[in-house]
Amino acid sequence: MKNERKKETPRFKKRDNKKSLENLARQKLASRKTTGQDLTGQAESSDLPEDVLIGRNAVTEALRAGRGINKILLADGDREGQVSEIVALAKERGIILQFVERSKIEAVAGGLRHQGVLAYVAPVAYAELDDILAKAEAAGEPPFLLLLDELEDPHNLGALLRTADATGVHGVLIPKRRSVPLTATVAKTSAGAVEYVPVARIGNIAQTLKKLKEKGFWVAGADMDGTQNYYEADLTGPLVLVVGSEGKGMGRLTKEQCDFVVKMPMVGKINSLNASVAGSILMYESMRQRLLVRK
Repeated sequence: MKNERKKETPRFKKRDNKKSLENLARQKLASRKTTGQDLTGQAESSDLPEDVLIGRNAVTEALRAGRGINKILLADGDREGQVSEIVALAKERGIILQFVERSKIEAVAGGLRHQGVLAYVAPVAYAELDDILAKAEAAGEPPFLLLLDELEDPHNLGALLRTADATGVHGVLIPKRRSVPLTATVAKTSAGAVEYVPVARIGNIAQTLKKLKEKGFWVAGADMDGTQNYYEADLTGPLVLVVGSEGKGMGRLTKEQCDFVVKMPMVGKINSLNASVAGSILMYESMRQRLLVRK
Protein backbone atom coordinates (compact mmCIF):
# COMPACT_ATOMS: atom_id res chain seq x y z
CA MET A 1 0.00 0.00 0.00
CA LYS A 2 2.83 2.36 0.81
CA ASN A 3 4.41 1.81 -2.60
CA GLU A 4 1.07 2.41 -4.32
CA ARG A 5 0.53 5.65 -2.45
CA LYS A 6 4.04 6.82 -3.39
CA LYS A 7 3.33 6.13 -7.04
CA GLU A 8 0.06 8.06 -6.93
CA THR A 9 1.39 11.11 -5.10
CA PRO A 10 3.37 12.59 -8.03
CA ARG A 11 0.30 12.29 -10.28
CA PHE A 12 -1.83 14.25 -7.82
CA LYS A 13 0.87 16.91 -7.46
CA LYS A 14 1.19 17.25 -11.21
CA ARG A 15 -2.56 17.61 -11.53
CA ASP A 16 -2.66 20.20 -8.74
CA ASN A 17 0.19 22.15 -10.34
CA LYS A 18 -1.69 22.18 -13.63
CA LYS A 19 -4.82 23.52 -11.94
CA SER A 20 -2.78 26.17 -10.18
CA LEU A 21 -1.27 27.33 -13.46
CA GLU A 22 -4.73 27.46 -15.07
CA ASN A 23 -6.08 29.50 -12.17
CA LEU A 24 -3.09 31.86 -12.37
CA ALA A 25 -3.67 32.37 -16.09
CA ARG A 26 -7.35 33.13 -15.48
CA GLN A 27 -6.42 35.65 -12.79
CA LYS A 28 -3.95 37.40 -15.09
CA LEU A 29 -6.51 37.55 -17.91
CA ALA A 30 -9.16 38.94 -15.57
CA SER A 31 -6.68 41.50 -14.28
CA ARG A 32 -5.82 42.65 -17.80
CA LYS A 33 -9.49 42.97 -18.72
CA THR A 34 -10.10 45.01 -15.59
CA THR A 35 -7.28 47.39 -16.47
CA GLY A 36 -8.38 47.60 -20.09
CA GLN A 37 -5.57 45.57 -21.65
CA ASP A 38 -5.53 42.57 -23.94
CA LEU A 39 -2.88 39.83 -23.87
CA THR A 40 -0.45 42.00 -25.87
CA GLY A 41 -0.70 44.87 -23.40
CA GLN A 42 -2.74 47.01 -25.76
CA ALA A 43 -6.03 48.67 -24.91
CA GLU A 44 -9.13 46.52 -25.35
CA SER A 45 -11.54 48.08 -27.86
CA SER A 46 -14.60 45.82 -27.52
CA ASP A 47 -16.39 48.35 -25.29
CA LEU A 48 -15.48 51.39 -27.41
CA PRO A 49 -17.76 52.98 -30.01
CA GLU A 50 -17.13 51.60 -33.50
CA ASP A 51 -15.60 54.85 -34.70
CA VAL A 52 -13.16 55.39 -31.81
CA LEU A 53 -9.51 54.38 -31.58
CA ILE A 54 -7.39 54.94 -28.45
CA GLY A 55 -3.73 54.68 -27.49
CA ARG A 56 -0.57 56.22 -28.93
CA ASN A 57 0.57 53.15 -30.87
CA ALA A 58 -2.86 52.43 -32.35
CA VAL A 59 -3.40 55.99 -33.55
CA THR A 60 0.16 56.31 -34.88
CA GLU A 61 -0.18 53.13 -36.94
CA ALA A 62 -3.58 54.26 -38.25
CA LEU A 63 -1.99 57.51 -39.43
CA ARG A 64 0.93 55.71 -41.06
CA ALA A 65 -1.42 53.29 -42.81
CA GLY A 66 -3.47 56.13 -44.31
CA ARG A 67 -6.66 55.13 -42.51
CA GLY A 68 -9.55 57.59 -42.71
CA ILE A 69 -9.49 59.72 -39.56
CA ASN A 70 -12.02 62.44 -38.83
CA LYS A 71 -10.43 64.04 -35.78
CA ILE A 72 -7.77 63.38 -33.12
CA LEU A 73 -8.06 64.42 -29.48
CA LEU A 74 -4.88 64.87 -27.43
CA ALA A 75 -4.69 65.50 -23.70
CA ASP A 76 -3.45 68.98 -22.75
CA GLY A 77 0.22 69.03 -21.83
CA ASP A 78 1.19 65.89 -23.81
CA ARG A 79 3.33 67.26 -26.65
CA GLU A 80 6.54 65.24 -26.46
CA GLY A 81 7.74 61.82 -27.60
CA GLN A 82 5.27 59.82 -29.65
CA VAL A 83 2.64 62.56 -29.32
CA SER A 84 4.83 64.91 -31.36
CA GLU A 85 4.96 62.27 -34.12
CA ILE A 86 1.17 61.98 -34.06
CA VAL A 87 0.86 65.76 -34.37
CA ALA A 88 3.30 65.85 -37.31
CA LEU A 89 1.57 63.00 -39.16
CA ALA A 90 -1.88 64.51 -38.59
CA LYS A 91 -0.80 67.94 -39.86
CA GLU A 92 0.81 66.32 -42.90
CA ARG A 93 -2.51 64.68 -43.78
CA GLY A 94 -4.63 67.72 -42.90
CA ILE A 95 -6.45 65.96 -40.05
CA ILE A 96 -8.15 68.04 -37.36
CA LEU A 97 -6.25 68.09 -34.03
CA GLN A 98 -7.73 69.20 -30.73
CA PHE A 99 -5.97 69.50 -27.37
CA VAL A 100 -8.57 68.89 -24.67
CA GLU A 101 -8.86 68.15 -20.97
CA ARG A 102 -7.83 64.57 -20.19
CA SER A 103 -11.25 64.01 -18.59
CA LYS A 104 -12.91 64.47 -21.99
CA ILE A 105 -10.88 61.60 -23.43
CA GLU A 106 -11.49 59.44 -20.36
CA ALA A 107 -15.24 59.95 -20.69
CA VAL A 108 -15.18 58.43 -24.20
CA ALA A 109 -12.58 55.75 -23.42
CA GLY A 110 -14.73 54.42 -20.58
CA GLY A 111 -11.88 53.56 -18.23
CA LEU A 112 -9.72 51.88 -20.87
CA ARG A 113 -6.04 52.81 -21.18
CA HIS A 114 -5.85 55.67 -23.70
CA GLN A 115 -2.46 57.35 -23.00
CA GLY A 116 -4.03 60.74 -23.66
CA VAL A 117 -4.74 59.98 -27.33
CA LEU A 118 -8.11 59.31 -28.98
CA ALA A 119 -9.05 59.29 -32.66
CA TYR A 120 -12.44 59.32 -34.34
CA VAL A 121 -11.97 57.13 -37.39
CA ALA A 122 -13.93 56.78 -40.62
CA PRO A 123 -15.28 53.40 -41.81
CA VAL A 124 -13.35 53.89 -45.09
CA ALA A 125 -10.48 56.07 -46.23
CA TYR A 126 -11.29 59.49 -47.64
CA ALA A 127 -10.56 60.11 -51.32
CA GLU A 128 -8.71 62.97 -52.98
CA LEU A 129 -10.70 65.27 -55.27
CA ASP A 130 -8.11 64.95 -58.03
CA ASP A 131 -8.40 61.15 -57.90
CA ILE A 132 -12.19 61.38 -58.25
CA LEU A 133 -11.87 63.59 -61.31
CA ALA A 134 -9.22 61.31 -62.83
CA LYS A 135 -11.48 58.28 -62.39
CA ALA A 136 -14.37 60.02 -64.18
CA GLU A 137 -12.04 61.02 -67.01
CA ALA A 138 -10.73 57.45 -67.32
CA ALA A 139 -14.32 56.22 -67.63
CA GLY A 140 -14.96 58.74 -70.41
CA GLU A 141 -17.81 60.35 -68.44
CA PRO A 142 -18.44 64.03 -67.59
CA PRO A 143 -17.70 64.41 -63.85
CA PHE A 144 -20.78 64.39 -61.65
CA LEU A 145 -20.18 65.61 -58.07
CA LEU A 146 -22.37 66.21 -55.03
CA LEU A 147 -21.23 68.87 -52.55
CA LEU A 148 -22.84 69.03 -49.12
CA ASP A 149 -22.70 72.45 -47.49
CA GLU A 150 -22.29 71.78 -43.73
CA LEU A 151 -24.73 68.88 -43.52
CA GLU A 152 -25.08 67.80 -39.88
CA ASP A 153 -27.21 64.64 -39.74
CA PRO A 154 -25.34 61.34 -40.32
CA HIS A 155 -28.57 59.69 -41.48
CA ASN A 156 -28.97 62.31 -44.22
CA LEU A 157 -25.38 61.77 -45.35
CA GLY A 158 -25.86 58.01 -45.42
CA ALA A 159 -29.08 58.32 -47.43
CA LEU A 160 -27.43 60.70 -49.92
CA LEU A 161 -24.50 58.31 -50.40
CA ARG A 162 -26.95 55.52 -51.16
CA THR A 163 -28.67 57.64 -53.83
CA ALA A 164 -25.32 58.86 -55.15
CA ASP A 165 -24.32 55.26 -55.81
CA ALA A 166 -27.61 54.56 -57.56
CA THR A 167 -27.42 57.62 -59.82
CA GLY A 168 -23.79 57.41 -60.93
CA VAL A 169 -22.31 60.25 -58.88
CA HIS A 170 -18.53 60.09 -59.17
CA GLY A 171 -17.82 61.57 -55.75
CA VAL A 172 -19.22 63.43 -52.75
CA LEU A 173 -17.51 66.48 -51.25
CA ILE A 174 -17.88 67.46 -47.59
CA PRO A 175 -16.11 70.24 -45.66
CA LYS A 176 -13.63 69.24 -42.96
CA ARG A 177 -15.23 71.48 -40.35
CA ARG A 178 -18.84 72.11 -39.32
CA SER A 179 -20.03 69.04 -41.19
CA VAL A 180 -20.86 65.46 -40.32
CA PRO A 181 -17.93 63.17 -41.23
CA LEU A 182 -18.02 59.53 -42.26
CA THR A 183 -19.03 57.51 -39.21
CA ALA A 184 -20.35 54.06 -38.38
CA THR A 185 -23.89 55.50 -38.43
CA VAL A 186 -23.32 56.95 -41.90
CA ALA A 187 -21.97 53.62 -43.13
CA LYS A 188 -24.98 51.70 -41.81
CA THR A 189 -27.49 54.18 -43.23
CA SER A 190 -25.78 54.08 -46.63
CA ALA A 191 -26.45 50.31 -46.83
CA GLY A 192 -22.92 49.70 -48.09
CA ALA A 193 -22.74 52.62 -50.54
CA VAL A 194 -19.92 54.17 -48.51
CA GLU A 195 -17.70 51.41 -49.91
CA TYR A 196 -18.39 52.46 -53.51
CA VAL A 197 -18.89 56.23 -53.56
CA PRO A 198 -15.65 58.17 -52.95
CA VAL A 199 -15.94 60.91 -50.33
CA ALA A 200 -13.42 63.76 -50.28
CA ARG A 201 -13.00 66.29 -47.49
CA ILE A 202 -12.40 69.84 -48.63
CA GLY A 203 -11.35 73.09 -46.96
CA ASN A 204 -13.06 76.28 -48.00
CA ILE A 205 -16.24 75.49 -49.97
CA ALA A 206 -16.34 78.71 -52.00
CA GLN A 207 -12.69 78.36 -53.04
CA THR A 208 -13.21 74.71 -54.01
CA LEU A 209 -16.20 75.62 -56.19
CA LYS A 210 -14.24 78.45 -57.80
CA LYS A 211 -11.42 76.04 -58.74
CA LEU A 212 -13.91 73.51 -60.14
CA LYS A 213 -15.54 76.21 -62.26
CA GLU A 214 -12.11 77.04 -63.67
CA LYS A 215 -11.91 73.38 -64.73
CA GLY A 216 -15.15 73.73 -66.69
CA PHE A 217 -17.73 72.64 -64.08
CA TRP A 218 -21.21 74.12 -63.77
CA VAL A 219 -22.42 74.59 -60.19
CA ALA A 220 -26.12 74.07 -59.43
CA GLY A 221 -27.45 74.83 -55.97
CA ALA A 222 -30.75 73.77 -54.45
CA ASP A 223 -32.77 76.37 -52.57
CA MET A 224 -36.43 77.27 -52.13
CA ASP A 225 -35.81 80.74 -53.58
CA GLY A 226 -34.30 79.31 -56.77
CA THR A 227 -34.93 81.05 -60.07
CA GLN A 228 -36.13 77.98 -62.01
CA ASN A 229 -37.67 74.59 -61.36
CA TYR A 230 -35.13 71.79 -61.08
CA TYR A 231 -36.47 69.92 -64.12
CA GLU A 232 -36.07 73.03 -66.30
CA ALA A 233 -32.33 73.33 -65.64
CA ASP A 234 -29.61 71.62 -67.66
CA LEU A 235 -28.02 69.15 -65.24
CA THR A 236 -25.75 67.42 -67.73
CA GLY A 237 -22.02 67.82 -68.43
CA PRO A 238 -19.37 68.45 -65.74
CA LEU A 239 -21.59 69.31 -62.78
CA VAL A 240 -21.50 70.00 -59.05
CA LEU A 241 -24.84 69.70 -57.27
CA VAL A 242 -24.84 71.65 -54.00
CA VAL A 243 -27.19 70.72 -51.15
CA GLY A 244 -27.30 72.95 -48.07
CA SER A 245 -27.55 72.06 -44.39
CA GLU A 246 -30.77 70.91 -42.74
CA GLY A 247 -31.50 74.17 -40.96
CA LYS A 248 -30.14 77.13 -42.89
CA GLY A 249 -29.59 75.71 -46.36
CA MET A 250 -26.66 76.95 -48.43
CA GLY A 251 -24.37 79.57 -46.99
CA ARG A 252 -24.21 82.99 -48.63
CA LEU A 253 -20.68 82.55 -50.04
CA THR A 254 -21.58 79.11 -51.36
CA LYS A 255 -24.69 80.43 -53.10
CA GLU A 256 -22.68 83.21 -54.73
CA GLN A 257 -20.50 80.59 -56.41
CA CYS A 258 -23.51 78.78 -57.94
CA ASP A 259 -24.08 79.35 -61.66
CA PHE A 260 -27.79 78.81 -61.09
CA VAL A 261 -30.06 77.91 -58.19
CA VAL A 262 -33.01 75.56 -58.68
CA LYS A 263 -36.16 75.08 -56.66
CA MET A 264 -38.72 72.32 -56.28
CA PRO A 265 -42.38 73.23 -56.74
CA MET A 266 -44.49 72.36 -53.70
CA VAL A 267 -48.27 72.51 -53.32
CA GLY A 268 -48.61 71.24 -49.76
CA LYS A 269 -48.52 73.01 -46.40
CA ILE A 270 -44.82 72.30 -45.75
CA ASN A 271 -42.44 74.71 -47.50
CA SER A 272 -39.22 72.70 -47.45
CA LEU A 273 -37.88 69.19 -47.97
CA ASN A 274 -35.46 67.06 -46.00
CA ALA A 275 -31.89 67.57 -47.27
CA SER A 276 -31.49 63.94 -48.31
CA VAL A 277 -34.83 63.97 -50.15
CA ALA A 278 -34.03 67.20 -52.03
CA GLY A 279 -30.58 65.94 -52.93
CA SER A 280 -31.95 62.61 -54.13
CA ILE A 281 -34.51 64.29 -56.40
CA LEU A 282 -31.77 66.41 -57.99
CA MET A 283 -29.43 63.46 -58.49
CA TYR A 284 -32.14 61.41 -60.18
CA GLU A 285 -33.09 64.31 -62.45
CA SER A 286 -29.46 64.72 -63.47
CA MET A 287 -29.18 60.99 -64.15
CA ARG A 288 -32.37 61.09 -66.25
CA GLN A 289 -30.99 63.91 -68.38
CA ARG A 290 -27.60 62.22 -68.75
CA LEU A 291 -29.21 58.99 -69.93
CA LEU A 292 -31.18 60.93 -72.56
CA VAL A 293 -27.98 62.60 -73.81
CA ARG A 294 -26.34 59.19 -74.27
CA LYS A 295 -29.20 58.08 -76.51
